This record gives sequence, C-alpha cells and structure tokens, in this order.
Amino acid sequence: MLEIKWIRNNQDQVKAAAIRKGVECHVEELLVVDEKKRELLGQVDLLRADRNRASEQIASLMMQRKTAEAEGLKEQVRGWNQSLVLLEAELKEFELKFKELMLKIPNLASPDTPIGGSDQENVEIKVVGNKPTFNFEMKDHLQLGEALNMIDVARGVKIAGSRNYYLKGMGLYLHRAVQQLAIDLLTDRGFTVMDVPLMVREETLLNAAFFPAGKDQTYELPEDNTWLVGTSEGPLISYYAGEIVDLSEGPIQLAAVSNCFRKEAGSAGRDVRGLYRVHQFAKVEQVILCENNADEADRMLQLITQNAEDLLACLELPYRVVAVCSGDMGAKNYKQFDIETWMPSRGAYGETHSSSSLLDFQARRSNLRYRDPEGELRYCYTLNNTAVASPRILIPLLENHQQADGSIYIPPALRPYMRGLEAISV
Repeated sequence: MLEIKWIRNNQDQVKAAAIRKGVECHVEELLVVDEKKRELLGQVDLLRADRNRASEQIASLMMQRKTAEAEGLKEQVRGWNQSLVLLEAELKEFELKFKELMLKIPNLASPDTPIGGSDQENVEIKVVGNKPTFNFEMKDHLQLGEALNMIDVARGVKIAGSRNYYLKGMGLYLHRAVQQLAIDLLTDRGFTVMDVPLMVREETLLNAAFFPAGKDQTYELPEDNTWLVGTSEGPLISYYAGEIVDLSEGPIQLAAVSNCFRKEAGSAGRDVRGLYRVHQFAKVEQVILCENNADEADRMLQLITQNAEDLLACLELPYRVVAVCSGDMGAKNYKQFDIETWMPSRGAYGETHSSSSLLDFQARRSNLRYRDPEGELRYCYTLNNTAVASPRILIPLLENHQQADGSIYIPPALRPYMRGLEAISV
C-alpha cells in the first residue's frame, strides 16, 4: 500500500494512477475517514492520559486519607471510562473503514509505463528468435498431444469440468522437465528454492496485494479459513512478513515451484481449447527483496526478466518482450514487463512470463523491513517473475518443435530431464 502521509499530499497523483489502471478507488472518502480517525484517536489518547493522571491522584489521596476527594475523582474516572468505551468503539469502526479503503488504493505506475487501456497498447521492446516455417500441415498443441498420447483434455473435463486436463507419459515428463530446468537455472544463480504452502490464510494474500481485488479469481476453503494460491508469490512474500531482514550482503532471492489454482472468472469463452487458460497449473516463481532504491529495483527487474529469457533460449523458442501499459498492469504493480512466446496455432505471441516491480507496496502491507547503512528501518522493495508456467509453456514447445513425421524435437537443455530423449514420437 501507499503511505497515508504521501496520499494526503499527492491525492491527484493517486487519482490519476487509479484512472490509468482502470481501478476504482475513493481517495476523498479515504481522507475524510483518515481525518476522523485521527481526531478520534486524539480524543481517546487525551481521555486515557486524564484517566491515568487521575488514577495516580486517587492513589495519593487514599494514602493521605482524603477519602471524599478520592471518591469524587473516582466518579469522574467512571464517567471518562464510559466515554472511552463509546469513543474506542467509534475509533475501531473508523480504523476498519480506513484499512478497507487503503487496501483498495492502487500502486502508482512508473513514469516510463506506457499509457493504455488494454494489452493491445502494450509496447514491444524486443523480439528474439525466428518464427518457424513448416513445409507440412501444421498441427496445434492439442492435436499433437493427443496423437502422441501426452494430453487428454476430454477426460479432464469429464472428471473435473471445463478447463481441466490430464498429462500422460511424455506430457508429464515435459511438464516436469521445464520446471526442473528452471529450478536448476535459478539455483545456479543464487536463488533459494522452496516448496511453499498452497492453502494460505487471507492475510497472506492481503499482504501480497492479491486481495481484496482478486478474490473472484481465488478458490476459497471456508471450513479451513484458507484460500488456494494462484501463484507462490504470496507465500514467498509473506515468508518474512513482520520481520526485519538482512540485506547487507545484497538482495534476498527466493524461488518456489508449486501447483497453482485460478477460477479464471470473467474468461468464459476465451481460450477454451487446449492448455492456454486452465484452472490448475504449475509455476516456478522468482521473488526478490532488495533495498529501497529505485536503481537497484530496476537492476533486479532486468535480472529476473533475463532469467526467464535465458530459460526460453534454452528451450529454443522465439519470443518478444513488451512493456505493459497502465490499463493492462496489475493494480499492485509499479512497472511490468511481459514475455510472450510465439504460438503457431494462434498465429500470435501468447503471454508466458510476467515480471513486476512493486517498490515498497507489498512490503508496507507485510511490514517487511530492513536496516539501511545508517541503521534506519526502511521498507524493502519487492519484485517477482514467472520463471516458467506449465502446461501453458507446452503450447509453444510442442507447436514450434513439431516435425514432419509428427514427432516433437526436444532441445538439448531438456534432454537430461526427459530420459535422454531427442524427440517424442509415437
């Protein structure tokens, strides 16, 4: 979240950021509630101080056997206590309303974020690799996967409903291979890799700024008072929540491999064929905690984006990087790059990776701090990136690497995880 003192002095910037991101927030109402909350807190503090002084006076009067004066003060304290009960209840009400409104305030967007309303206005930064040309009839990933006995969507739908699937045989191997390749790449680059909880408390998703706006995308387990994660970013950010971390030796680099679950609410009729938009998938996620420094944050954003690009290079897949515009950017993000991989069946690039810098937006929610060289406590900056997400990455892998005989070429980087196979064939 943003700092309330900053919001008071820069409400026009907050309103502009909300409009550009297409986020509804009520800055004026927040400031009214904030002022009333501070007024009530002042009254409560004043009454508590008066009561405490009176209590000391009562004790002194009783020692001096001035019972009548002590009883008079006790009566006054009883009146203050009754007033405090009412004021504290009202203060609590305004504190809850204040928190509710603060959680709806979006992050700002960086000055170099393109202004736009949808992904159609994202700005291409670079294109890497050549799109394949086929001298045979191309098949899409689902045709290939079914022919090679790797993917079974029909039975997934039969068992679990729409947007579900089975991965079989080499489909499972390929799914796990890309994850292990990402884990090994990140481990070699100094990341601490974790297996994280998939069922988390609501506080975890509030801390990571997925809630309140993302509740419609998230599966709730009400009997356990938990939610299924849509990415391991939440548990990774909350790992150090409420703590003071040590950044004296450089940024903290965390990664996790996990299953993920999303409702895909609002996507009815979109990408219903195949593996592009499904309810259950797996991700290897990168999260970085760094110093409260804009240059350092930019450097870390480039680093985690490059990690994802290097993975795509290992997979020998053509891709492009785009700067995400304000209207397509998440409300919590300050700056965002997407990596889109070429998917021949779509005749277009499809999003496979996303990199985001949030400055201290998540850290303020999570009370995640460090001491600067002068010993002052400061909120960390946080960043995240999808190193790989599967089965979506299987779409370009199968389609770009299909061969005339119906087999799938396996890039050398994946072969150690694929029992040494150079190609998947019937």
